Amino acid sequence: MAAAETSLYTEGLVLLCAAVLAAPLFKKIGLGTVLGYLAAGIVIGPVFRFIRDGEEILHFAELGVVLLLFIIGLELKPSRLWQMRRDIFALGVSQVVVTALVIFAAAFQFGGQPWGAAIIIGCGLALSSTAFDIQILEERGDLNTRYGSRSFSILLFQDLAIVPILALVPLVAPVTTGHTGSTFSDFGIGVAAIAALLLAGRYLLNPLFQVIAGTGAKEVMIAAALFVVLTSAMLMQVAGLSMAMGAFIAGVMLAESSYRHELEADIEPFRGILLGLFFIAVGLSIDLKVIAGNILLLAIAVPAVMAMKGLVIYLVCRLFGSSRTDSVRIAGLLAQGGEFGFVIFSAAAAAGVFTPATASLLVAIVIISMALTPLATMLVNAVLRHEKADHMDEDFAGAGSDVLMIGFSRFGQIASQMLLAGGSDVTIIDHSADRIRSASKFGFKIYFGDGTRKDVLVAAGIKHAKIVAVCTQKKEVTDRIIDLIQAEFPNARIFARAYDRTHTLSLRARGVDYEIRETFESGMVFGRKTLEALGIPEDLAMEISHDVRKRDEERLALQAVEGILAGSDKLLTRPATPEPLMKPKRESERLDKPLDPAMPLDDPA
Repeated sequence: MAAAETSLYTEGLVLLCAAVLAAPLFKKIGLGTVLGYLAAGIVIGPVFRFIRDGEEILHFAELGVVLLLFIIGLELKPSRLWQMRRDIFALGVSQVVVTALVIFAAAFQFGGQPWGAAIIIGCGLALSSTAFDIQILEERGDLNTRYGSRSFSILLFQDLAIVPILALVPLVAPVTTGHTGSTFSDFGIGVAAIAALLLAGRYLLNPLFQVIAGTGAKEVMIAAALFVVLTSAMLMQVAGLSMAMGAFIAGVMLAESSYRHELEADIEPFRGILLGLFFIAVGLSIDLKVIAGNILLLAIAVPAVMAMKGLVIYLVCRLFGSSRTDSVRIAGLLAQGGEFGFVIFSAAAAAGVFTPATASLLVAIVIISMALTPLATMLVNAVLRHEKADHMDEDFAGAGSDVLMIGFSRFGQIASQMLLAGGSDVTIIDHSADRIRSASKFGFKIYFGDGTRKDVLVAAGIKHAKIVAVCTQKKEVTDRIIDLIQAEFPNARIFARAYDRTHTLSLRARGVDYEIRETFESGMVFGRKTLEALGIPEDLAMEISHDVRKRDEERLALQAVEGILAGSDKLLTRPATPEPLMKPKRESERLDKPLDPAMPLDDPA
């Protein structure tokens, strides 16, 4: 037992060390972290044999793909997913079917495979790697571009296509494989599982997170997020669908939830680690003996498969209206085989569709094509580099707005109404579950999240916000948020709510773009209206207001340099002998002395 535990910890240490060394190195030289993880897996696995159970690690690391699809689902509101239906079902179907037919013909005609085996080979190789492609798009910031959106639509349909492809395996098998269910019953089970997940997401998920958020227990929220993701994934797996599809549906159901940004921030660290482990495990799974024994065949088959697949994808994308540049990029990105090919080819070998040796060869084609994907995308970018780039409409729907407002107490509620009335989109985050529930009754859309966390700010779209409005109530919380934003997002424009005069000076020293004391304007308006009620003409009361405002600003300027006690000569004090305030004889007549309240406008403490 002790030896087994030592081995487990040693393998974990080796994996972490490989990731820490390889990913930054490959990123630095411009090859990307994905290729770095792959190279690390090959070195510590097939080359030096530090780790031998690559397939076991691969099965566990597939959770990284599951979490990736959940986060993507969080970014896609059902309305936007509906807008993508043509790309998903028309473009996706065309890509899978046409690619499968082309590869089927090549395998049958030139590969000498029986028609049943050729069908499964064509279908398996028609799929691409969601994990590789989404990671590359995210690294380059292209996920929300036109070509990135279409690439994702194709990948999404490929995940749906796994069920009918697996259903084909027993149908083309030469002997009975013990499969007693029918294709129709499998399809019915899949539909029922999706319907159950949609109903659970509609009626159970939000109440669940409301209760958990009300407890204030951060670790319980993280546990609940992981529970929802893994339960959804397992439900789909039991129904014969992919685990990633279940996680994606759960994410979509929570895309309009107030807890979306918090969930994304909680899941993101697990997703990053497990997805990196998945890429390493792919490298660990490479069988060098198969490659060495079939090196000439692989040298021909891998480029041929990628070229055929890329050409089909290019033509299909052009047929559905993509520009030439976008079509080339999509083709270069999706030309590799996918991780679900491992499942399909293993099932086909077990059913006797083809031999285990053929399955190993097909898996090698998939893995090598995966490894070549970052290089293929770099080649495509190099080819297109000298051409005029197409205009890309950045679509950050669900990922933020022009204004990111942090805090939705009384101050933020009033400010947000002004912004919304002016036609500006506002993303609001607040950490109070009760406040979110109350505001939702009046039609406000607020996201649950802690504004002092960098990952929450990123998930809420701070990188795309034109202005960050910090409207939190406590000055220490406001200061933490502003320090974080200025350290991590130095180009962000910050508008801040100041607690009092001292806090105003502190915020100005930090260099925020705009600040205002939370009671200043209301106090000014209150005083002006009181003057008018006492008989002062409106225009004269306004002039007095301007004079008070000017003196206050001059005092703040002095205090910023000399300290809080400076500028006492700017304070307005009562005359030595108080006199009743009299209405001037003419409205145009100015008071000899401005109205001098006894105390400053706000407490400097």
